[in-house]
Amino acid sequence: MGRRAKTDAGLDTELADLPPELRWREWMGRVEAVIFASPKPVGRDVLAKVVGRDCNLDLIIDDIRDELRGRPYELVAVAGGWQHRTQKNFADAIRTATGVADKVRTLSQAESLVLMCIAYFQPITRGELGEVFGKEVSRDTIGHLRGLGFIAAGPRSPQPGAPYTYVTTKAFLVHFGFDTLRDLPDMEALEDAGLLSKERLLAGDIPISGGAEDDTDNRGIVDTPESLIDEENSSL
Repeated sequence: MGRRAKTDAGLDTELADLPPELRWREWMGRVEAVIFASPKPVGRDVLAKVVGRDCNLDLIIDDIRDELRGRPYELVAVAGGWQHRTQKNFADAIRTATGVADKVRTLSQAESLVLMCIAYFQPITRGELGEVFGKEVSRDTIGHLRGLGFIAAGPRSPQPGAPYTYVTTKAFLVHFGFDTLRDLPDMEALEDAGLLSKERLLAGDIPISGGAEDDTDNRGIVDTPESLIDEENSSL
């Protein structure tokens, strides 16, 4: 079988007529352009359509990242693909200029903690979440997290009544900047850093009822992984 020269759309992917250095630069440009133009993370299978069969995409990504050093945006691995994202230290400038903070999805302290538990212990039922916190987790809390697209129904539990479990979604990974669930901070490391206290969780010292007070004063912008833990309660 001959080497693939063109895609169905007529794009020359092998670029055999170009010197190796120019061929590599063209592949880099194509990959970065495809990622830049996409509103969501771009997977390896998509990027492979615009480069040669022998092109090493991981090395291409590394070279693009090197060229972006010092720029206000970077190329990050998110939800099994790659995406351009602005550097975190420019967040205040972007919010000031665009007012985007008003549109950012928000979570209450209670919802943040429930989402954290689902992320670490999935698949998990609402009843099991209640056992973790020592009090019932409201349907409103679960409903809000589902409405934001952060969680979805998982497989039914083998418990009596076969209740649904809950799992995090690809949207969760994208929003918090994780490539896979393996990128979640280690729970022991969070405890060592003073960001999480299992004892306080199990003692029921965290409001999880989903009442009115949870939906007002305790809301915060959810734009970084760290905000899964409310900054004003950093002893959690």
